[in-house]
Amino acid sequence: MIFLRSTLFTLFLLIFTPIWSILCLLAFPFLNPENRYRFIGLWNKVVIWLLQPLCGIHYEIRGMENMYAVLDQPVVVLSKHQSAYETIAYIALLPKQLCFVFKRELLWIPFFGWALALLKMIHINRASKETAALSVASQGRKRLAEGKWIMLFPEGTRMPTGSYKPYSKGGARLASATEAIVIPIAHNAGRCWPKNSFLKQPGTVIFSIGPAIASAGKTGGQLHQEVEKWIEAEMRVIDPEAYKT
Repeated sequence: MIFLRSTLFTLFLLIFTPIWSILCLLAFPFLNPENRYRFIGLWNKVVIWLLQPLCGIHYEIRGMENMYAVLDQPVVVLSKHQSAYETIAYIALLPKQLCFVFKRELLWIPFFGWALALLKMIHINRASKETAALSVASQGRKRLAEGKWIMLFPEGTRMPTGSYKPYSKGGARLASATEAIVIPIAHNAGRCWPKNSFLKQPGTVIFSIGPAIASAGKTGGQLHQEVEKWIEAEMRVIDPEAYKT
């Protein structure tokens, strides 16, 4: 049954994504950047909605009030990264326009990448750490000034459930340099949609949004430690089975 459901979901994506991408390419010249984001975000909403009846993947959000409390302030969101699910879900579920930091190779994906290229995101060359850091810093300042929130995955890549990889300091350094507030997010999306897995497992993805962390007066290193400590501790609250030794 799981294989059949996963197959139907994949077939839906293969049909729906090119169609929606073409619609985006046709509509975007007539839309401003904010409306482009909303338009393409309809794809995300449809996918997250369809995963519920088709694959049995539901979601629960804890701590959304922490975001609403800083809605009009510059924010850098730092999230755990386990799955493609959270990447899709954040655009569909979070209350602010997000500017993702992602590897430029995503722009080369037919249809999906073409539509993505029309949005004001921060795409980097991960092969050059120095160039990537400069790109995040310069573009990040501009996007924050435009009222967008910056979304980063400090682990840098999707990690299996229960695993740990030291976090990159880029997001914390950006927040420290701009005195932006940091919102940390822990989640267990890898339980339902593991990295590079065709099969989608039924269950509930829990998103735990942490309290705002002020960056004023803190170095990037201090902020980095505070964020990593909160996320990793919260992971053991929302997914204790993954961390049993």
